[in-house]
Amino acid sequence: MEKLTTSFFYNLEKTVKIYRQFFQNQFKINGFDITLDQWLILNTVAEYPDCTQNDIAEKVFKDKASVTRIIELLVQNGFLLRDIHPTNRRMFQLTITEKGLETIEKLTELVPQIRQKALEGIEPASVSAAQEMLAMIVQNCIPTSS
Repeated sequence: MEKLTTSFFYNLEKTVKIYRQFFQNQFKINGFDITLDQWLILNTVAEYPDCTQNDIAEKVFKDKASVTRIIELLVQNGFLLRDIHPTNRRMFQLTITEKGLETIEKLTELVPQIRQKALEGIEPASVSAAQEMLAMIVQNCIPTSS
């Protein structure tokens, strides 16, 4: 039987966890009082202003309950405004506040630097090959209809 620590997927999980911790630490070091998950949702709202909470959940790979909690924190911390949707009272309309826009602008400069640091010393061809491999794993894991 394969040892846990030599499993590809164990190491993938470990890498993602350490990367997320590194990312979060870089936010903290640079004076941002926002989590990585909050940033992902704030950035998604900026990129897709008309998307629903369900759409956001799909785009950031989170369950709906987690997205609802994160949005609530973003509202409480002044990054987002949440109002009843003008045409569908069962939905909310999310609007980015001035604080949210300033944060997005600053993090849009910082995030690529964080990502580049994480990829330091890795050839672009290796990154490309890894992306192809990960896409193939995703395809292998998507249920096929019979």
